[in-house]
Amino acid sequence: MQDYPATVAERNRWITLRRGSKRSLNPLRPYAFFAEDEIDGARIQAATNTLFLTNRECRYRCLMCDLWQDTLDETTPIGAIPAQIEFALANLPPAKQIKLYNAGSFFDPLSVPVEDYRRIAGLVDNFSRVIVECHPNLIGDQCLAFNDLIPAQLEVAIGLETVNDAVLDKLNKRFTVQDFRRAAAQLCGAGIDLRVFLLVRPPFLTEAEAVEWAMRSLDEAFDCGATVCTLIPVRAGNGAMEALQRAGLWDRPQLKSLETTMEYGLRQQRGRVFADLWDLDGKSGCVCDAERILRLAVMNRTQLIPEAVVCKLCAES
Repeated sequence: MQDYPATVAERNRWITLRRGSKRSLNPLRPYAFFAEDEIDGARIQAATNTLFLTNRECRYRCLMCDLWQDTLDETTPIGAIPAQIEFALANLPPAKQIKLYNAGSFFDPLSVPVEDYRRIAGLVDNFSRVIVECHPNLIGDQCLAFNDLIPAQLEVAIGLETVNDAVLDKLNKRFTVQDFRRAAAQLCGAGIDLRVFLLVRPPFLTEAEAVEWAMRSLDEAFDCGATVCTLIPVRAGNGAMEALQRAGLWDRPQLKSLETTMEYGLRQQRGRVFADLWDLDGKSGCVCDAERILRLAVMNRTQLIPEAVVCKLCAES
């Protein structure tokens, strides 16, 4: 494989050329939704409705992203997002929190039209917390305007990914750690809570380096006022990651690395730390996988560190 491209334009082409096809979606329906429980800031299990909204593809082409598979090619029609929320809520139980995740940035007007903000606000007025996600460079007046429309506590999730500047640049995120700090300060100054997504084992790092940088990234996120950090083990599935794996520039993280990073975050006691357990079953190929995933689920649910898993086969605990 030739060297990974050095410019944004070249990276965009390199990433998109390795994609497969998108799924066919109805713009009036969310592409997924479900009810879940998430421990809140008071350490109480909070019923949460999580919606994955169907919208225009994100304007950024992040190296590890596979969310583009469930997006539209055209600008999201006005009225589509409220229709999706109405449909999901009609099929979900009552909840305390709602996550409006949207395969991109909630405050990108091409993905979520500004004209729909007031109607969306009316649909979520029974929730005590509304959680959306956004690229740090799109945090601005529209975020503040939406916050003014809702009586609930607004929480914005930002994919910081890593504080390793060189890796962050190669991920094609198109922001710097300083950009993240600016966005975090703006959110916290407006009384908006901050949630941060962090990657475990992004490309271009060894397993040991990945754990070290994930820990540093947790520290930075909490220093910037985050109340929640979610650790996401990087996965294949978008074409680009498979290409990097074949070239020896990335491999799927070990479950032990995810455990170690989460334990570190919980021990700091600076905020909640969650591990994304989607698509983890049996990926490391060891008999201890199921036990480790169960242990991570317990940490997610309790924010406590249970007894370590001891595995003779992988010689780790």
